[in-house]
Amino acid sequence: MAPGEKIKAQIKKNLPVTGPQAPTIKELMRWYCLNTNTHGCRRIVVSRGRLRRLLWILFTLTAVALIFWQCALLVLSFYTVSVSIKVHFQKLYFPAVTICNINPYKYSAVKDLLSDLEQETRGALKTLFGFSEITSRKRRDAESWHSSWEGMRPKFINSVPLLFFSEDETGKVARDFFTGRKRRVSGTIIHKASDIMHFQQSKQVVGFKLCSNDTSDCATYTFSSGVNAIQEWYKLHYMNIMAQVPLEKKINMSYSAEELLVTCFFDGVSCDTRNFTLFHHPMHGNCYTFNSRVNDTVLSTSLGGSEYGLQVILYINEEEYNPFLVSSTGAKVIVHQQDEYPLIEDVGTEIETAMATSIGMHLTESSKLSEPYSQCTEDGKDVPITNIYNTSYSLQICLHSCFQTKMVEKCGCAQYSQPLPKGANYCNYQQHPNWMYCYYKLQQAFVREELGCQAVCREACSFKEWTLTTSLAQWPSEVSEKWLLSVLSWDQGQQMKKKLNKTDLAKLLIFYKDLNHRSVMENPDNTIPNLLSNFGGQLGLWLSCSVVCVIEIFEVFFIDSLSIITRRQWQKAKEWWARRQPPSCPEAPPIPQGQDNPALNIDEDPPTFMSALSLPPAPRTQVPGTPPPRYNTLRLEKAFSNQLTDTQVPDEC
Repeated sequence: MAPGEKIKAQIKKNLPVTGPQAPTIKELMRWYCLNTNTHGCRRIVVSRGRLRRLLWILFTLTAVALIFWQCALLVLSFYTVSVSIKVHFQKLYFPAVTICNINPYKYSAVKDLLSDLEQETRGALKTLFGFSEITSRKRRDAESWHSSWEGMRPKFINSVPLLFFSEDETGKVARDFFTGRKRRVSGTIIHKASDIMHFQQSKQVVGFKLCSNDTSDCATYTFSSGVNAIQEWYKLHYMNIMAQVPLEKKINMSYSAEELLVTCFFDGVSCDTRNFTLFHHPMHGNCYTFNSRVNDTVLSTSLGGSEYGLQVILYINEEEYNPFLVSSTGAKVIVHQQDEYPLIEDVGTEIETAMATSIGMHLTESSKLSEPYSQCTEDGKDVPITNIYNTSYSLQICLHSCFQTKMVEKCGCAQYSQPLPKGANYCNYQQHPNWMYCYYKLQQAFVREELGCQAVCREACSFKEWTLTTSLAQWPSEVSEKWLLSVLSWDQGQQMKKKLNKTDLAKLLIFYKDLNHRSVMENPDNTIPNLLSNFGGQLGLWLSCSVVCVIEIFEVFFIDSLSIITRRQWQKAKEWWARRQPPSCPEAPPIPQGQDNPALNIDEDPPTFMSALSLPPAPRTQVPGTPPPRYNTLRLEKAFSNQLTDTQVPDEC
């Protein structure tokens, strides 16, 4: 090593090393505490006295613990995907209103199609309750059961047998309606009143038996009320018959708009059937929708209140009601969006006859955030269920579509009360003899959430919901009944051939209570900027620390500390490896090298030659002496070969 490089290395070795190049973690932490902007760490080093230093250590550690605690709470709050709700009000348009008669088809039009079914239904009622047009409903004795079916060859009773379980019979034994004989019931017995599989022995119940094609698997469905049993049995056969009737014929058998709508007013202006759009429902017949966005026009109302809403008088015509299909008179109404399917059977509101029904509306528009804040869907395209309704998505639409799709997959046909999927047909006896058994099994699995529809279908992120407030009043009043019915009969003289009765009429008023609506929107409560801002607030509050300070902490405690540890481990590894290596050659004598002289003052300039001579020798170091001269070198050589005579010394004798 050159003398200059050796001096530089000596100076560097003795200078105090600070900062990231510190050889130990202790020196690095001391340097950080003396130079950091966080006050607590500096006070730990510069404080005098053990008590004061201990207090500053306690305060600093407490502040650090609070920071970690608060930051952990902020992170947990950020990942809880909470939302904040804003509510504001604005004006709105009038919704679509769909009105249906509770009785789907005029009895006079469908009587021929249902004549055999009604005859067997009356026979079953006579057998069970002793019911007839004249006699009372007292139950008859068992020996007279068969007389109710004399001269009849029932096909509906044979396909779906009606059974009667009496209270004095034990075990799974029931009495057949047609033969009156007792028969043992095999398979599962399901009580539809509570949807719990059990056999009731303490009460008289009525049910019917459904079996698969091979009759090896059967199920008996019982009802605690004979009314429910007869209506359910009748409804199954009714759907089977109507599923085979063409749509155009069913529209003609139902009520026309002129027959259903007697008068109409909207926003104080007269309206008529041209403002209503036909909508045919399988179980409710012809329905009519007001304000259905015909020609892309949506009506609005100028003011709130009953005078500025929709007012209609409906002709119910109770004489045309099917006595076994429906047991109440009136109409059903549903308020919905223009692009939404009217689910009459799910959320329809019934209107009574001889009454004025006032429905006040409040609109709530909700907008939810999708993932990760909730599991809602924007438009249903990410839900693996085909929307068979071809309308806007909703949870109910998805559930019905899922059930109908499962019905087609497992039973080979579609259920009559829902729209047809593409390429499917409605169930009927001729093509699908065991569809009733399959339908009931599938319905039971759907209720128990075994089909997976409830897990797949999700709520819509954006939807509108009308809150309805219903009030009733007697209409028409006794004092106005006479003239009002006479005038209405005269107005409808061309369509109606009889005088109107108040039990055939119903008045409906639908209006906004006010023209404001509530809008509920979800916004992210915790965002990345808010999270960083909260972190900064906590660091500034407890340690007066900024972003630069955080970067400094990261550099010192992670990068520099890791670098020091790595260097020390590397040095130890090198020493360990060197000890494991065998010597390559005999040890050579050490080459004399310079020694560090502690007398050297590193604060002064590098020593000169003269000052170096005055330095004391290094300890345990031998100073080399001057070797003795060789005397033969002191001899003078002859400059001339012949010496002068006058310089020649005479020989001594």
